[in-house]
Amino acid sequence: MTEHDDTVEFPSRFTTSFTAGNLGSVAPPQTDAPTAADLGLTRQERAPGRHGWRTALHRMTGGTVSPDMGSDEGTGPVRPARLHHGICSIAVLSMKGGVGKTTTTVGLGSTLATMRGDRVIAVDANPDLGTLAQRGPDQVRSTVRDLLADSRITRYSDVRRHTSQSASRLEFLGSARDPAVSEAFSETDYRNVHGVLDRFYNVVLTDCGTGLTHSAIQGVLNTASALVVVASPAIDSARSALATLDWLEHHGFGHLAANTSVVVNSTWGGGTSVDVAQLIRYFRGRVRNVVVVPYDAHLAEGGEIRLDRLHRKTKSAYTALASAMPSTFHHGRRTGDFGLRRVGRAV
Repeated sequence: MTEHDDTVEFPSRFTTSFTAGNLGSVAPPQTDAPTAADLGLTRQERAPGRHGWRTALHRMTGGTVSPDMGSDEGTGPVRPARLHHGICSIAVLSMKGGVGKTTTTVGLGSTLATMRGDRVIAVDANPDLGTLAQRGPDQVRSTVRDLLADSRITRYSDVRRHTSQSASRLEFLGSARDPAVSEAFSETDYRNVHGVLDRFYNVVLTDCGTGLTHSAIQGVLNTASALVVVASPAIDSARSALATLDWLEHHGFGHLAANTSVVVNSTWGGGTSVDVAQLIRYFRGRVRNVVVVPYDAHLAEGGEIRLDRLHRKTKSAYTALASAMPSTFHHGRRTGDFGLRRVGRAV
């Protein structure tokens, strides 16, 4: 738990019962074990600020985002600090398809690229014909395979031969288009791709596949400094998100919990029978940040994502998510964190 983290990390051994009327409740503990209330672990809801940007963000998102109050309340939002040395690597995960993992990757990456002054790139690590490149401009045909095969990369301009760049300045590196080839994308391949990007970019977002046991995911998680787990406001999706958090803890990646965010992404219009507020409260007991992204007709189109076409509530949600990304850029590894390396931004 960090000095700024007021959440409680509940053990993944908790069993979760999901029904339409009781989503996100924790199964009663054994009689000889104290309850969370007995231990004083019940999380208190944050009260929104009385004025300033926190109140505006709270109202624009319908109360789903309540930023921490601080001494700077009313002085305006603070942009994520520009990173001059080191790399922030953000992995976007979900065990269930169709919940908006790729749109979250692009929405977050586009927001970071707009807010920051350095280089931001999104990489498709999906082994099953990922669609990341389809959500950006169609400027190049190169993929991660072409980047790996290019032995002439010595400058940033060499990498740009393989990437497309949107109006927000976010760059895209798509996955292989041949299913037979994309299945062979391994942990070593991802590490080699990341090693190239590490030399020229300050923020790398990775759009992962739905399989957590695929070889490439080990390389993704071992180079990640922050995680974003995506779910939709549906019972099966919530279960999958919780299973993802449990899998990470049980496979040696629990140290990333301090920099893990959950995105509840609404992929359809209209209401839902799920109590979203209750779902948010439960996730806030498991991770540091929870952000609700409302349904947005532009995202639902399935084409190139442009920030200027998003609803203001959607943009506010992505801004809140971007602000939750770590500002201390240490790589997380299974053996612990290691200190900031002087990388610089190669030209």
